[in-house]
Amino acid sequence: MAQFQFVMRSGPTPGVTFPLDGDQLTIGRDSSNGVAINDAEVSRKHSRLSFQGGKYVIEDLGSTNGTFVNGQRLAGPVVLKAGDVVSLGEQIVLMYDAINMDPGATVAVSRKSARVEPPPAQSYQQPAPVYAANSAPAYTPPPAAGKKTNLTPILIGVGVLFFICSCAGFFWWVDATYRWCVFFSFLSGC
Repeated sequence: MAQFQFVMRSGPTPGVTFPLDGDQLTIGRDSSNGVAINDAEVSRKHSRLSFQGGKYVIEDLGSTNGTFVNGQRLAGPVVLKAGDVVSLGEQIVLMYDAINMDPGATVAVSRKSARVEPPPAQSYQQPAPVYAANSAPAYTPPPAAGKKTNLTPILIGVGVLFFICSCAGFFWWVDATYRWCVFFSFLSGC
């Protein structure tokens, strides 16, 4: 018998484990979700997990920042496999894992509970996850691209500054060379 869980690899609480329990779970920012992640990048109801045929199927619920499995944005439901990396937007990374359990063992876990594991010793290195036998190899996400800067306001500002300096330079030159009447003959006194 296997029990499934998410382990947060990056996000607001790295190392937190979210046990997955039940036939239908939602993932989102709202505290009523089975997997609640309080982060602005996560929609209130971001994704849904459905337990079908002994496996969890994930689908995006029209979230703003998207749901990704192994770097691919979801366009429809996807069956999760142990070792899959689920990303909510760009910053929240969850590792999907299956834990083989002893059927004779007594386990009491609430759907809303989350066990906190200590964060990795060095935050810049991601520890290698431990997988069940016959699971997929670890997926290493590509390095996050730096935030893109919108250059339009900067270019407009530089253009306005150049225009103001050009106008000021022109009027200084007209005044310094006494050419007011040449350029501005409509002025009185010319």
